[in-house]
Amino acid sequence: MQTRPQTYDAIVVGSGISGGWAAKELCEGGLKVLLLDRGRHVEHRKDYPTAEKDPWHFPLKGYLTAEERLQHPGHPAAKKDRLHFVASEVEHPYEQERPFRWLRGYQLGGRSLIWGRHSYRWSDLDFRANQEDGHGVDWPIRYRDLEKWYGYVERFAGISGDRRGLPQLPDGEFLPPFPLNCAEQWVSDRIQERWPERMIIPGRVANATTALPGRMPCQVRNRCDRGCPYGGYFSTQSSTLPAAMATGNLTVRTDSIVSEVAYDPDRERATGVRVIDRLTKEEHQYRARIIFLNASTIGTTAILLNSRSARFPDGLGNDSGELGHNLMDHIMGGGAGGRVPGMEDQYYRGRKPNGIYFPRFRNVSPATRTDKFLRGYGYQGGAGRSGWQRGQSSFAFGAEFKTSLLEPGSWGIGIGGFGECLPHHDNRMYLHPEKKDAWGMPLVVFDARFRDNELAMCRDMAETAAEMLEAAGVEDVSMNHNPSRFGSSIHEMGTARMGRDPETSVLNAFNQIHAVPNVFVTDGACMTSSACQNPSLTYMALTARAAAYAREQLKQGKL
Repeated sequence: MQTRPQTYDAIVVGSGISGGWAAKELCEGGLKVLLLDRGRHVEHRKDYPTAEKDPWHFPLKGYLTAEERLQHPGHPAAKKDRLHFVASEVEHPYEQERPFRWLRGYQLGGRSLIWGRHSYRWSDLDFRANQEDGHGVDWPIRYRDLEKWYGYVERFAGISGDRRGLPQLPDGEFLPPFPLNCAEQWVSDRIQERWPERMIIPGRVANATTALPGRMPCQVRNRCDRGCPYGGYFSTQSSTLPAAMATGNLTVRTDSIVSEVAYDPDRERATGVRVIDRLTKEEHQYRARIIFLNASTIGTTAILLNSRSARFPDGLGNDSGELGHNLMDHIMGGGAGGRVPGMEDQYYRGRKPNGIYFPRFRNVSPATRTDKFLRGYGYQGGAGRSGWQRGQSSFAFGAEFKTSLLEPGSWGIGIGGFGECLPHHDNRMYLHPEKKDAWGMPLVVFDARFRDNELAMCRDMAETAAEMLEAAGVEDVSMNHNPSRFGSSIHEMGTARMGRDPETSVLNAFNQIHAVPNVFVTDGACMTSSACQNPSLTYMALTARAAAYAREQLKQGKL
């Protein structure tokens, strides 16, 4: 253990989407910031080894070996072209009381290098939901509190999309959209003829359609989850990290596993963090006036649970007993697909990165109420022409068959739902009392499941998807109903929720731990409900807002 801990104005733990934003905002506010990440250093452009590779450049055409499948069992996002950005479950184990999929990105930039990039604002339909139907606790904020911060992060991140004036999906400050292709537009028009309140819109994504400072526009290659050397999509490496570094106020330390937050009971403040070097296993300590925890939903809460003291025997800030509870994830596994007739003389240019989005249409207004379930869902998907892969299911052979595969096949479309998960106290994660990893950190244990409300929603996703596609004239429609395992959407959130009452929540309206106000949590752990929209844009807005508040509190001498 070093004898003289280094001191900074602020420490940010985790360098993914929210951690990168915290570092940028605090550095630009004039603070000296230490950014810690448990994984290896990843340099923009240089460390994207598969960015330019085609399938035939990979061993086994990109399929995983038996050993690799053991390292990454069962998660569909663990693929050969991005495997270097996905943590091994053998090297980084966890325990499951109930099945859970936990995909992690242990490197500088975290999962910002491989995220799906769909970026949607939440509305008061989401922020008021807990209060109105009595599940969980009320959010301590409303849409008006985040509205300007949504705009702020959208302008910097570069969110492409179009404006639709939907109250349940507020418009943002968009770059021009990637438009619907002919088949998507054809299906959308026919669905709206039957159901005017339902529509297909271009996916709103953090892929730039015009050049931004230090970034080229998206090259429409659809290889985003390999790291983009052009900076076409928002990531820590392409966006927030260069901005923070440009201030001269940032220090980055990778290979640094934060084991706990140090706490001073006399001052009732955190004093810094304790760190284990990933490579040498040496211990270090760093001090700061404020700490932002952005180690991902599970990582942040694991650090807090491990930060025990006489004052906080059950984890830092856990006076309410809610730390580790109310774990949520979007349910998937309900959708449909089929063949779109005609348009065989039309094609598309490039591989657009966004697909399509069906904004929520269930339980949006009195006219759209259903008694099947609370809350709602949206669909994502896309249409395209089939390629040579269609030959894999054929028994044909010979020269004529091979020649036929050189031409595009028919148009097809598929949509899949993302449904809101209600907060339940007994959907939880906790630290194993005995089992530890290679660095002496307690293993995380998951005990969470989807309940009747989510399962009813998933069935409706499937049945409604098939109904809409058939009504639109899509042919050979097949319905998919296979409810996902918890964690599969990689939208895990909750476990250190915001709230109005310290007795029922961990964080206040500005993401401060109620009893330790110089510790901020602005990643997915802070979420009080899950909505059905992808959550990352909301993490960005919450982080920018909390960082501005923290800077002002420091100026006033309150932290």
